[in-house]
Amino acid sequence: MEEKDDRAWKVLRSEYLHRRPWLTVRRERIELPNGNLIPEFYVLEYPDWVNTLAVTRDGRFVFVRQYRHGLGETSFELCAGVCDPEDASPLEAARRELSEETGYGGGVWREFMLLSANPSTQTNLTHCFLATDVELVCERHPEATEDLSVHLLTLDEVRALLLGDEIKQALHAAPLWRYMAENRLL
Repeated sequence: MEEKDDRAWKVLRSEYLHRRPWLTVRRERIELPNGNLIPEFYVLEYPDWVNTLAVTRDGRFVFVRQYRHGLGETSFELCAGVCDPEDASPLEAARRELSEETGYGGGVWREFMLLSANPSTQTNLTHCFLATDVELVCERHPEATEDLSVHLLTLDEVRALLLGDEIKQALHAAPLWRYMAENRLL
């Protein structure tokens, strides 16, 4: 269903307040379709992100566990990362991240979902991949700023994490819930 986008906002002025590789902030003066003004609206520019729901040949789910400073908690997450400029595609970025963080690779890959963390203020998308029949193919080589552990979880353990609201990262919970629903695993 495609409709004419007659609700688009008009940007009257735009200026960058902060430009860094991991955070770019833009302030804009906006005119709404009804003529109302928003004198200051802030937009966060990020590169696209990737995450991978990886399942081994024997049905184990590949997770990482790491501390997240924003929430001040250590939690289970899917393998995830940013699309680097050197990556030819989001798929290549996802394969690279899975290999770097976990040592797993191979298998059958497909794009599973395309999500936005916050379409109101963020410009990037998250490309979610499903990789089945993955196996340990190399040693992990996380970046110097990554302190994480790898865990192979059973379906029951993943289900318990979801039902217990233990997976706080919404961009990781969404593909897991979809996987459970599509495979009638709830």
